[in-house]
Amino acid sequence: QVQLVESGGGLVQPGGSLRLSCAASGRDFCGFTMYWHRQAPGKSRESVAYITPGGATSYIASVKGQFNISRDNAKNMLYLQMNNMKTRERGICYCRVVAGKGYWGQGTQVTGSQ
Repeated sequence: QVQLVESGGGLVQPGGSLRLSCAASGRDFCGFTMYWHRQAPGKSRESVAYITPGGATSYIASVKGQFNISRDNAKNMLYLQMNNMKTRERGICYCRVVAGKGYWGQGTQVTGSQ
């Protein structure tokens, strides 16, 4: 059974850091681009960053220089390093991959505190 399972969410202080992980199982995703999305309360889900099989990355403007997406193909893992948290914000972060079908994890909650 194919699964994506996020972990690492929680409460982070302003200026602090948090590292999210996404563990994939049931299928090898090394040949596909993987994404991180976020969804704040009352808002739609939006893409934040992605990384290609070759390691090329892209970010939305608001997180450039703050977030870092990476992957470990040998472990079938996806990561998101979030640094310099500076606003109080709550949201759910999801990993995603499209490989014929679209796959989503269940999400992990991230809350920034003042």
